[in-house]
Amino acid sequence: MTRPSTRGHTDPTVQPVPASVVERVDAADATLHDPKTAVVSLGSNLGNRLENLQGAVDALEDTPGVRVKAVSPVYETEPWGVEPGSQPSYFNAVVVLRTTLPPSSLLERAHAVEEAFHRVRDERWGPRTLDVDIVSYADLLSDDPRLTLPHPRAHERAFVLAPWHDVAPGAELPGRGPVAALLGTVDREGVTPRGDLELRLPE
Repeated sequence: MTRPSTRGHTDPTVQPVPASVVERVDAADATLHDPKTAVVSLGSNLGNRLENLQGAVDALEDTPGVRVKAVSPVYETEPWGVEPGSQPSYFNAVVVLRTTLPPSSLLERAHAVEEAFHRVRDERWGPRTLDVDIVSYADLLSDDPRLTLPHPRAHERAFVLAPWHDVAPGAELPGRGPVAALLGTVDREGVTPRGDLELRLPE
C-alpha cells in the first residue's frame, strides 16, 4: 500500500533522533530495562484523517524513549455527543507503545503531537484534526485529574476497545478487566472497520 505522506504536517518539535539515543532506547526495550507498555488511542475527523493518524504514529515513534510496537486497523466512527450529521465521521486507531518515559512526559508528548496538527481545545466533543489519548500505562491506576489512568471512558468506547482487541486480543484494561469481555458489553453500532485503509508501522 502506498505510504501516506506526512510532509505537510511535520511536527516542528520532532528533530532527527541521534543514533546513540535510538540504540539506548532499543537496548532498553530489548533487555526490558524497565520499559512500560502504554496504549494510546488516536482519532481524527478533520482534514486528511488517515494522514493525520499516520503522522501521529510517526511522531510517537520519533520520540526518544518511545518505540511503537503495534498499530491497529483503522475504524470509522460516528462522533460522540453531537447531533447526527453535524460533524464528519472519525477515523480511529490504537497504538501499543513500549516507553521509558513517565506518564506525565508521555502526556506532554501526546499534547505536542496534537498541537503540531493544529488541534484546538475550544469545544467539548468538538471536531479535531487529531486526538491523542493515553488509554493505559502499564497497570497504573491514577485519579490525577490531569491524567486519569486508565482513561475514564475507555471501557465504554467501542472505538477504543475494538481496535485494541484487534491488535492485542489478550489485553486487559487495568481495574476493568479483559478488553475482550468489555468489548462484548458495549454498543458497536456506528463503529465500522475500514479494511481498505491501513496505517504503516514505523520501520
